[in-house]
Amino acid sequence: MSVWDDLVGQRRAVAVLQEAAQNAADGRGVGHAWLFTGPPGSGRSNAATAFAAALQCERGGCGECHACHTVLVGSHADVQVVRTAKLSIGIAEARDLVRKAALAPNGRRWQIIVIEDADRLTEGACNALLKAIEEPTDRTVWMLCAPTVEDVLTTIRSRCRLVTLTTPATPEVAAFLERTLGVSDSLALHAARASQGHIGRARALATDEATRTRRREVVGLPAALVSLGAAMRAATGLAERAKEEAEALTSALDAREKADLDAAYGVVERGRRPREYAPALAEMDKAQKTRAKRRVLDVVDRGLMDLASVYRDAITVGLGSPQALVNEEIRGEVEDLARHSTPEVNLRRIDAIFTAREQMMEFNVPVALALESMTVALLVPEEVRS
Repeated sequence: MSVWDDLVGQRRAVAVLQEAAQNAADGRGVGHAWLFTGPPGSGRSNAATAFAAALQCERGGCGECHACHTVLVGSHADVQVVRTAKLSIGIAEARDLVRKAALAPNGRRWQIIVIEDADRLTEGACNALLKAIEEPTDRTVWMLCAPTVEDVLTTIRSRCRLVTLTTPATPEVAAFLERTLGVSDSLALHAARASQGHIGRARALATDEATRTRRREVVGLPAALVSLGAAMRAATGLAERAKEEAEALTSALDAREKADLDAAYGVVERGRRPREYAPALAEMDKAQKTRAKRRVLDVVDRGLMDLASVYRDAITVGLGSPQALVNEEIRGEVEDLARHSTPEVNLRRIDAIFTAREQMMEFNVPVALALESMTVALLVPEEVRS
């Protein structure tokens, strides 16, 4: 067992990180800033956390000692992992990280700061971090995670050592699910294919029937988009299901945060409230609304990727490619879709999906409106249907 065991299909990246950890153990130093990039689900933050554990471990990442265990479970005093459910990481948070980075580590090794969503840093936050990354203290290591190098400010990425992760192959993901979860080979293979290499998504598909059911509903949509009314109903259904799923994910956390706030200020039902309570409550409400919005977008985005996979499969079938389908379980529907359209039409549909994604993520277009525009664009043109 080692800290690297859960990095699926990342042999080259692991080799680089193992060498760096060994250099650090031998007293040859370690780069003061690292940038982990890779597609969603490839394990960027997992790789950074594993590397942090290896740097704190006396044996280079054994996975069994106290240092490894505390890093991996998030309780190591000298490893801070920054996660956010908000749309961005602002300058105030960045300045707080800079102050913490200036402190000496509690232990004998390294002070490590992992920022999971470095692509969400605002320009002001990036500028606040820049000097700390340029001139770090002797035992401070920054680890930034982002989908691509273009998602990070040029002046920051130029000062980081790059580790690029790739999408793991389906057999690698399936083997990982069988080994770690003990699921059947058929379920592991289905989850691996359907996740398209996203490890977290593969775990959910392998262990949760409700997740598999929701995905079946999404990938079944193309066959149902036969009229304008059907397209509008599909858009409404996607938006409503995303909102419901997001609320299920956040409601318990919201209630727990409210209870913690009340306890911190000594608030009881119908009792007097300290003057400072109202602004703290307003700030919490604002943060919770931002998090809820992000959750909805994340759920919708996942559905759009599942939807796009059906049209990619239809292109594969339409071109007669021997490549395995992502949605093998609905091959009949995919083949029917390919017969009643063309690869060019399906490419335009995929473009419509990514346009809707960009509208919601980048331009703040309301989810329902973006989805309606998308589902209408997914209808088969009349000349093809005839």
